[in-house]
Amino acid sequence: MTTIISVVNQKGGVGKTTTSVNVASALAKLGFRVLIIDFDPQGHSGEHLGVHAENGKSALEVLEKEKSLISCIYASKVRNLWILPANLKLGQFNQNSPVGRQFSLKEAVESDLLDSDKFDFVIIDCQPSLSLLTLNALVTCDCVLLPVQAEFLALDGLSQLIVTLKEIKTKLHPKLSVLGILLTMYDRRNKLSYEVKSELEKNFRKDLFETVIPRSVKLAEAPSFGQSILDYAPDSPGSIAYKELATEIINKLDIKIKKQK
Repeated sequence: MTTIISVVNQKGGVGKTTTSVNVASALAKLGFRVLIIDFDPQGHSGEHLGVHAENGKSALEVLEKEKSLISCIYASKVRNLWILPANLKLGQFNQNSPVGRQFSLKEAVESDLLDSDKFDFVIIDCQPSLSLLTLNALVTCDCVLLPVQAEFLALDGLSQLIVTLKEIKTKLHPKLSVLGILLTMYDRRNKLSYEVKSELEKNFRKDLFETVIPRSVKLAEAPSFGQSILDYAPDSPGSIAYKELATEIINKLDIKIKKQK
């Protein structure tokens, strides 16, 4: 069975791509077969892993039904990890009318992936806006992972996002659920980080991951080397945190850990 997780926040700079790539890599290293769908026209998930979309072989062609999803997937350098990359042309999809187009990704996934049992996890890295692309991701996934930066303005954005998710659940996707809220860029030396963490625990305790992602230079450096943090700096605090997050996710979903293949 394939579990589809959308990594979502309408605010930029909260660690969506960092989380998508690193939690996917952590799951892959546990032996799960993982696909990242880069759904941000900036194409940062692909760049993070050193994968670039060729002309005519990207997420846009899949949404426009010009090519199958399977035919546009690239293997990464990480064993068990693949990616459907994006480029700036993907932004054209947001110019379409949403009527009937909000299910384009869902149709492609159901047609190419769900029956094949090719992947255990699909991680969708969403763009930082509540766009037609993000709507496609939300109606396709089983659950959402919400990264939140350790700053107070991020809390306001999170509350708005929760309201939007409830509306989508009511109108379009009754089975949509919140997998968890992830605190990112946490600095234990910073009083503000501590206060934001306390507010999240007070208001969202049942949905808050126990794992906290620290602010880390190594996490910021890893993309420039085309590697996940688990390969770039495997013993760093960021790597350890994402390994812990992967374990927490599979425990929440009650999935057995596989042996590395």
